[in-house]
Amino acid sequence: MSGRRLILGFLVVLAVFTAALIYFQFFAFYQRDQESAMIEAGGRILPARDLDRIDAETSPLKLRACFRTEPALLRDLPVAKEPTPLTPPPWFDCFDVGRLSVDIASGKAQAYQLAAGEPEGTVTIVAVYPDGRAYLWRQLAEGYAE
Repeated sequence: MSGRRLILGFLVVLAVFTAALIYFQFFAFYQRDQESAMIEAGGRILPARDLDRIDAETSPLKLRACFRTEPALLRDLPVAKEPTPLTPPPWFDCFDVGRLSVDIASGKAQAYQLAAGEPEGTVTIVAVYPDGRAYLWRQLAEGYAE
């Protein structure tokens, strides 16, 4: 009987730990912003319509945003080297990493470097489609990726 209780206790602790891990990984620290009308990075301000942005203070790499803007406003920015969209939490469904990666590779979307080193070790990337759909994320800078 005590073996069953031990196993049952272990499974309960495992379930609680798993639930806590999932909560802290995907929900706890993210802050959602759907009200701003601009994106600010690298000293630039981009007008943003239909903005849906998430970010967290716990990591600079948690920034993701989906919005609409004028593609012409980005053309003077440097083209991003090796843009790699990072996977957002499952509930942030406007940011489709698979489609975005394929579209950047095929040229359907163009990725620009919006800011570098803000915060240190990161590069802020914005990918824009000709129709104005735009996606923003931060990724590790070249020297920090190893």
